[in-house]
Amino acid sequence: MAAELEGSKALGGLLSGLAQEAFHGHQGITEELLRSQLYPEVSLEEFRPFLAKMRGILKSIASADMDFNQLEAFLTAQTKKQGGITSDQAAVISKFWKNHKTKIRESLMNQSRWDSGLRGLSWRVDGKSQSRHSAQIHTPVAIMELEIGKSGQGSFDFHLKF
Repeated sequence: MAAELEGSKALGGLLSGLAQEAFHGHQGITEELLRSQLYPEVSLEEFRPFLAKMRGILKSIASADMDFNQLEAFLTAQTKKQGGITSDQAAVISKFWKNHKTKIRESLMNQSRWDSGLRGLSWRVDGKSQSRHSAQIHTPVAIMELEIGKSGQGSFDFHLKF
């Protein structure tokens, strides 16, 4: 089992598949698909713990947005841990993160944004020049207009008076 899970091409493919599923929203990537395409000689019962370990490592690296020094320290700790990863697996993970960090980070940033964003802002201060009550004449009123919407779609305006 251990020798079958050492292949760097297969592990790189597994990490790519996990990233596509977890960070880029590709729903068709299942554990059975990953196992049958990358580790066909390994049973599903043996593959599941390995998959869970790699998924956890990848999510830990991505959620911490690790720089390369943090990554090396993290992977070194993982290699020394009982039931951790091998140094060859750590090298593959490190190479994968160096090549995919930017895309994964952008994907996580896009997923964490609100649906709508601020598209425009304008403001002005008005002074009343006529009123029923003389005390309200020349009272300043601040008016703020916010345009909220998704890029490429319609928007709506908020008008606030202070």
